[in-house]
Amino acid sequence: MSEHHSGPVELGAKMEYSEHEKTYNGFLLASKYGTMLVCMLMIAMAVGFFTTGGFFGGLLVFLILSAAGFFIL
Repeated sequence: MSEHHSGPVELGAKMEYSEHEKTYNGFLLASKYGTMLVCMLMIAMAVGFFTTGGFFGGLLVFLILSAAGFFIL
């Protein structure tokens, strides 16, 4: 309350839009790759638990699909 702004209150303080855009792009990147990794993990767990692939089969599926996902994204 003790701050004195020179201008309408609705405009607020000056913003650094480049920082906002960098943060937003980082969030989108983390969301995209995080979602891809979780999906690949679920598929690998399904292969490992519900087929005869076992742990190493699931691990192999996870590694192959993750590499393909990183290449595609």
